[in-house]
Amino acid sequence: MPETRTGPVAAADVPVNRRRGGDLRVVLGPKTCGATTGFMGTLVLAPGEFVSEHYHPYSEEFLYVVRGRLTVRLDGTDELSVGAGEGLMVPKNVRHRVTNTEDAEAFAVFQLCPLAPRPELGHVDTEPPPNGAVGQPEVGAPGGSHQ
Repeated sequence: MPETRTGPVAAADVPVNRRRGGDLRVVLGPKTCGATTGFMGTLVLAPGEFVSEHYHPYSEEFLYVVRGRLTVRLDGTDELSVGAGEGLMVPKNVRHRVTNTEDAEAFAVFQLCPLAPRPELGHVDTEPPPNGAVGQPEVGAPGGSHQ
C-alpha cells in the first residue's frame, strides 16, 4: 500500500479516463494520496455526453454538481435533475447513468466509499461503455489493492 500523503493534488495532474464517457479524473484516492477508505474525483460532461449505466456493489456514490445541470437515471427508470449547488447520494447496488441534457458543459465532484476489496470489483457495467476499449479508471494502489 502506498504511503499516505497530505498536500494538494491537481486534477490536471491525474490521468483522464473516458471509458464510461465524459472526462473523469480520480483526484484523491489510493494511488494519488494513499487513501484507504474511498476516493474523490471530478467529472466534466459536454452537452449530450453521458456516463454509461453502472453500479457499485461495495460503495455509495456522492455526486455534487458545481456547474451546469445533470440528469441522473436510477435503476433504469427514475430520472432526477441535479443542478449547480445540489448533491445526490447513489446507494450501493443502484444502477445509475449520468447525462448532460443541457446546452452547456457540466462540472461535478464525486466521491465513493468504502473501497471495494479489489479494483475490478468496484464497478459493474450494465450497458456498454461508449469508450469500452479504454482501461478502467486508475483508482487503486499499484499492485491491485483497493478499488
